Amino acid sequence: MINVAVVGLGCMGITHLKAYRNLPNARIAALCDAVRLPLDGVLDATGGNIGSDDRLTFDMTRVKATRHLDELLADPAIDLIDICVPTLAHPQLAIAALKAGKHVICEKPLARTAAAAREIAEVAATAQGYFMPAMCIRFWPEYVRLKQAIDEMTYGRVLAARFRRVSEPPAWGREHFFDGAKSGGAILDLHIHDADFVQFCFGRPQAVFAQGVSHYSGAIDHVMAQYQVACGAAVSAEGSWLMGDGQGFEMAFTVIFENATLDFNSRHASEGLRLFEKGQAPRALTVEPGDGYLGELSYMLKCIAGHQAPAIVTAHDGASAVEICEAEDESVRTGRLVEL
Repeated sequence: MINVAVVGLGCMGITHLKAYRNLPNARIAALCDAVRLPLDGVLDATGGNIGSDDRLTFDMTRVKATRHLDELLADPAIDLIDICVPTLAHPQLAIAALKAGKHVICEKPLARTAAAAREIAEVAATAQGYFMPAMCIRFWPEYVRLKQAIDEMTYGRVLAARFRRVSEPPAWGREHFFDGAKSGGAILDLHIHDADFVQFCFGRPQAVFAQGVSHYSGAIDHVMAQYQVACGAAVSAEGSWLMGDGQGFEMAFTVIFENATLDFNSRHASEGLRLFEKGQAPRALTVEPGDGYLGELSYMLKCIAGHQAPAIVTAHDGASAVEICEAEDESVRTGRLVEL
């Protein structure tokens, strides 16, 4: 049993808590938030792109509640610190937890800047505990299936790939999200998932060209990026907070192989992932149950229990994803191709 402390009880903190409740080797031992604590045992949901708005209840005789991270870092019973606070606080909290000898999982983006993300990665490289950035798309069942098809060349080599992640302006935490100096806008807080998945599938891009729009945050709130990757495939990704009212959230991809096309859209429920293969009728593909939150947290717990550092996604990967987004931001501002 691994004792977990969740730090930050907003949208992502609650999302992680719900996932832990489905993992038999996780015990929610502590909750930490500077403002929001379930002192009466009840924690209401705060919104989000994915998941339900169900409230959570806790037995507060078994769960420590504190506004101070130092209390958890000094507690030898706490094994894993799960950081779900706003982005600007990630470096300070992650580095403190690592220096205290704790295992740490930290929500994306790893930091507001690539320089700060690299600082976390440097500390993680020599820390006693394991560290993993919470890049959940690497664990999302449909994306796992895609990655496997690319690696195994199930349908031949990839000719082209398009990724899409768009939503209405976030209705929760707008004080943070709509201040680009804090959040980095949609390019860093939402689109980074696809930028990271591009490097996961095709290696770190050699260069990127991007166009974008700033509307709410002062940072880039809509981006279209084209990546140069080593295999020569035409790879692009779109990310946005500018969808109109009622359009909700959508994540999708279309990947064209030599012998087939894989197409996924989160709005298509049970037939979200479809295969269009030469000589065969189109068909929906089944994937493992669950979502990327459950997948990433289950994997982190498995690594801790097995005394094996996380390899599917590393601190270096988290920093690299921020670097890619910064290159896209530079390309938007200059109108030029930016080498990585």
